[in-house]
Amino acid sequence: MSNLSYPLPDNEDERLEALATYDILDTMPEDDFEELTHLASEICQTSVALISLLDDKRQWFKSILGHDAKETPREYAFCSHTILNKNDVMIVPDARKDERFLANPLVTGSPNIVFYAGVPLVNEDGFALGSLCVLDTMPKNLNARQQKSLRILAKQVITQMELRRKLARLEKSNQHLLETNSFIQKFASTAAHDIKNPLSSMLLTSQALRMRLGKDSDDKSKRLLDLNITSTKRLLTLVDEMLAYSSAPSSLLTNQKCLDLNTLLKNVVSLIDVPYGVKINLPPVDHTLTCSSVALEQIFINLLTNAIRYNDKEAGIITIQFREEGDFYNFKVTDNGMGIAEKNLDKIFYKEATLNVIDRFNQKGTGVGLYTVKALVEKLQGSIRVESEIGSGSTFTFSVKKNAGVEEDDELL
Repeated sequence: MSNLSYPLPDNEDERLEALATYDILDTMPEDDFEELTHLASEICQTSVALISLLDDKRQWFKSILGHDAKETPREYAFCSHTILNKNDVMIVPDARKDERFLANPLVTGSPNIVFYAGVPLVNEDGFALGSLCVLDTMPKNLNARQQKSLRILAKQVITQMELRRKLARLEKSNQHLLETNSFIQKFASTAAHDIKNPLSSMLLTSQALRMRLGKDSDDKSKRLLDLNITSTKRLLTLVDEMLAYSSAPSSLLTNQKCLDLNTLLKNVVSLIDVPYGVKINLPPVDHTLTCSSVALEQIFINLLTNAIRYNDKEAGIITIQFREEGDFYNFKVTDNGMGIAEKNLDKIFYKEATLNVIDRFNQKGTGVGLYTVKALVEKLQGSIRVESEIGSGSTFTFSVKKNAGVEEDDELL
């Protein structure tokens, strides 16, 4: 092993960490890099051109033209000197006459380097990761045009590295999303089946009990049983929709129906826990809409549940308003609850954003509900906003486009 020494940049540890994020060392040759080394050799009229990257022990060649080496020890690397000046081309016209390199084994032996020129490969964070170099076995120099061209090619090398890194991150992110979506769909399907079985038993039992009571039972018992049967049927319908959605997410929005707004809202209210003292006011006049009933139900379930949870008044009041205007259906959900600080109004629609507020049931939110509401509203080609005042309550105003749906290959979130 040679006793040659080499200089280190001041930020060597950070530079090595930056290089590691590209996950490029010891990878196979790639055409984009091969073409750039070929251009460098042609422009500078040298027998060798290479893209060199420096880790803590070696210089490794992502691409090399005119030689078959894969790497060399770092103490032999001209590149170790090149990266010290990130703003210039390092030119060594004759290494045999340069004190830094005259004893270098790459000069005294194969490949017998005489001429060297290198441009640092500086990434967007200012770290010199390596260099684009041209070499020859005879003394040379580069004119101004060749130096400028070499700088341009070095920038292209970095651009290719950045694109490669971003593509790798995107592929990793996509794979994670695919795995997550697959898990969620399987979970939803399993959960729906697990819920459906006891619901079906409850429905059959209630219907059998209703028949056994017959005509002679008291009206109150009949009403309770009828309510139980109706609610169970509604829950079974929701479970069936969950099963359909778990196999085809786009179905949540593509199924457009002609629906009565107040009937839909009454169904939603029957599915949520409305505590004593909380009153929900529906629009005074019923309206007929053409929309995705499943999506609209999910929006109102989340908004009404939040309005109940974060209402600290003895007499909680929630009011739903509706207005049809042009191509849009417009809704308002107003409550007299705790309210939201102005600085947090934008945050509440972010995924998993929570405000660390304890609700009336002594629980904290998950940050999923309002994010889902916003995603659904936007998929229905509408928008949502909120106005609020601490202690006075909140008003959520949202719109959805008439007959809004999405293409079959669209995804919900």
